[in-house]
Amino acid sequence: MEETAQSRTTLLGMKLSPITERRLQNFRANKRGYWSLWIFLAFFVVTLFAEFVANDKPFLVYYEGDIYMPIFKAYPETTFGGEFLTTADYRDPFVAELINDNGWMIWPIMRYNYRTVAWDLPVPAPSPPDAEHWLGTDDQARDVVARLIYGFRISILFGFTLMVVSAVIGVIAGAVQGYFGGWLDLLFQRFMEIWGGMPMLYLIIILASIVELNFWWLLLLLVLFSWMGFVGVVRAEFLRARNLDFVRAARALGVSDTMIMFRHVLPNAMVATITLMPFTLTGSVTILTGLDFLGIGLPPGSASLGELLAQGKANLQAPWLGLTGFFVIATMLSLLMFVGEAVRDAFDPRKLFVGAPPPEETGPATTTTRQQPAAEHTN
Repeated sequence: MEETAQSRTTLLGMKLSPITERRLQNFRANKRGYWSLWIFLAFFVVTLFAEFVANDKPFLVYYEGDIYMPIFKAYPETTFGGEFLTTADYRDPFVAELINDNGWMIWPIMRYNYRTVAWDLPVPAPSPPDAEHWLGTDDQARDVVARLIYGFRISILFGFTLMVVSAVIGVIAGAVQGYFGGWLDLLFQRFMEIWGGMPMLYLIIILASIVELNFWWLLLLLVLFSWMGFVGVVRAEFLRARNLDFVRAARALGVSDTMIMFRHVLPNAMVATITLMPFTLTGSVTILTGLDFLGIGLPPGSASLGELLAQGKANLQAPWLGLTGFFVIATMLSLLMFVGEAVRDAFDPRKLFVGAPPPEETGPATTTTRQQPAAEHTN
């Protein structure tokens, strides 16, 4: 038992410290967050390969002994015996017949891209759900399921990118403020107060009137403000730790400030930072959805969950648009919030794992469960 307590392994065969394994066990103990993580990862992996799930091109074509992959490369119609040099339309019955006569095609599950227009609808767009379009089409005759798959992917990728970049900038800024303190900390705090008071929405509207907003323009503008959310927790940890004995000893030994900051003090601050990340991801996805709903987010025609909500608002006679967008966004944000709660429990130093070894085997400092306070007796 003593050997097990001192040396533990993960699925990858790597040895973990007791505190790291305790955090993993606390994360698994939160069943709601644990299963939410797996469900979210399943959705994300499926949407990450959206071109192989929903596309108006086959991902594999065998024609006259040669293999083609239209998903990665555009081929002219003449490649398959057609008459025009334009990109082949594989949904065209003429092109499909040419290929099937001399080979075969493997299609994705859905034969619609987020830009594909369904010209053969039985009713005017937006059309209700049917066997061909599982969640119907929008007001431009585009398949809703395909747009959801691509919209989910771009929302999560945007949120992850914004979260990581903001965390890097915020951690560096908070570390510099808290470690050096003094006038640097004071001036930086005043700058953050002024910068935080800038109207971000107005700046986005002004920028949208000058340039055509895209993924990278939105990311740059939102990073300018979102990094401040990480500064507070990192700054507080560095202010607390900069005068501790191990920091003073490192200075006395001639260790550089950069080494002390990022090797000795930063690991303590990363606990609060990692705990904050899932909630920052949720906020990033919500911001992008809100901007797309207002029409000042991604370019028109992009796969967007916010744009689907806007279509539901503009087409009340097609309730499947608004309801689909609402349930997808609500499910995604709920999963992220549950994962965030599990991460918070995992890094909470006051929370002990229920399945820890009994006190007589690990000593009086380790308990299996949190001790309940003794009840007060009143006369």
